[in-house]
Amino acid sequence: MKVLLGMSGGIDSSVAAYLLKQSGYDVEGVTMLIWRPDSPYPAPVSSTSCYCPDKSEDLERIGRICSELGISHTTIDCSFVFEREVLSNFRSEYISGHTPNPCIWCNSRVKFGAMLDYARDMIPFDLFATGHYARITHDEESGRFVLRRARDRAKDQSYFLSRLSQEQLSHTLFPLGDYTKAEIRALDESLGFHEKGSPESQDFYGSDYSDLLMLSDKDGEIVLPDDTVLGHHRGYWHYTIGQRKGLGVAYHEPLYVTSIIPEENKVVVATAEGSASSALSAYDVVYGASDHFDDREYTVCIRSMDKGTPAHVEATDEGFSVHFSRPVRGIAPGQSAVVYDGDAVVASGFIS
Repeated sequence: MKVLLGMSGGIDSSVAAYLLKQSGYDVEGVTMLIWRPDSPYPAPVSSTSCYCPDKSEDLERIGRICSELGISHTTIDCSFVFEREVLSNFRSEYISGHTPNPCIWCNSRVKFGAMLDYARDMIPFDLFATGHYARITHDEESGRFVLRRARDRAKDQSYFLSRLSQEQLSHTLFPLGDYTKAEIRALDESLGFHEKGSPESQDFYGSDYSDLLMLSDKDGEIVLPDDTVLGHHRGYWHYTIGQRKGLGVAYHEPLYVTSIIPEENKVVVATAEGSASSALSAYDVVYGASDHFDDREYTVCIRSMDKGTPAHVEATDEGFSVHFSRPVRGIAPGQSAVVYDGDAVVASGFIS
């Protein structure tokens, strides 16, 4: 069976190639290129980010590893679709005062979407695989494919993959899902793919995200919920909901960004107590383990590093509503609310 494997040149995808070969699959590596020279968006300062002009070092490493494993490798230019689907969305969401997650958007729209559509015109393959830490099972009773947390909870990436559709999950493999990062690093070192202590996987941009917005600084106010002015800022787009550090204002208690008002270029902050909420609403929902919610308690994560909070979830006309068992800080419009039943992803929606 032919498996197309997304390869970045990092430890995880390289070891995934080895594991797939060991399992008897016919493997071919694929790398998507997302930078174009005439892009209106600025290049990042960091050379290790996903969105980086020079991929020559990564491609050289991928070529060497593929040669050692006896597999072929190809590149696919996804720069235009990445710009349209990811960068444009990122910019519009930030300018609207939201906090987008470009990795979630890229996975569902580009890496597991447009790139595979392009690949099918070039390469015959049966399954697609990546080096993400997550697992997929199939529920015989419901007939649904279920995205699950990885064995290594500290490295679990199911949050970033939560918008994958049933069709996408049906032909996807995650060979690292039952391994810990330490085990993968040790295997990588034994295979000689990378030097010991090589850095982690790439960041999306590697520079200040606000650079992608291409906006000139504009003086605005930092205020309390009662509109008391505490200080000034260089533009609301330099702030995100839940932010505590770097606010540039003095107060007798720690303050958190609770809302952003783009039309007034205003950033609203509050104390820990005032920044918490017991409910949220989500829209544009992708269902996973189930296509409905039962009348019981789930676990809901509102950001990638969130351990989750017990909550009751109900379907709405727009998507779903969440009622937490305790107040939660940092609920940010634009981020994803991911509903879990144990280690299974039930649904993912954008916070409104």
